[in-house]
Amino acid sequence: MKRLAFWLPPLVWMAMIMWFSTSDFSAENTGSVLKPLLRWLLPGLTAPQLDAVHAVVRKSAHVTEYAVLAALWFVALTRERGLAPRRAAWLAFLVAVGWAFLDELHQATEPSRTASAMDVAIDAMGALAASTIGRHGWGRALDVASAGFLWVAAAGGAVVMALDLASGVAPGVLWLTVPAAMVALVLRRRAGARARRGAVTPTP
Repeated sequence: MKRLAFWLPPLVWMAMIMWFSTSDFSAENTGSVLKPLLRWLLPGLTAPQLDAVHAVVRKSAHVTEYAVLAALWFVALTRERGLAPRRAAWLAFLVAVGWAFLDELHQATEPSRTASAMDVAIDAMGALAASTIGRHGWGRALDVASAGFLWVAAAGGAVVMALDLASGVAPGVLWLTVPAAMVALVLRRRAGARARRGAVTPTP
């Protein structure tokens, strides 16, 4: 019974994911439920905007369901099998991504669903987030996420600025956000270097 308490949740969740891949959860069927709700919550949305929000909700569900799957496997592997967090995190991630591939193959057999490599990538993002949190804890995961956000803001913003300038469009607020992100990255790097030097400095 104790072993089932750890292994049953991820297995049941994998079965649930396969059910979510059936025609019952096609975009048309979820739209018949979600779009009226979204229209009630956000009455100012146009039809294209409503479709876009519905698509975002569906993709967010991908991230969530595979984050949950990776987390359940991480718990099972660490608590029941006694694996080290690093190894358990990698195995949980690999199992989740493998199931994402099988899930997309299953969707290819459903008349109202389609297989998508992009969905596998989105699923993998959810699994990676949960595995990272499991391995490093919330503090380290948030630190990694914030660093990633700053890199996207700096590098991605710089690319968008260059495209805007090349096309004669004013970059607007990017003049502020891109330099701010770059400064924040430099400060993080210096703070990390100081912390490492302090860690290796022998105490008298």
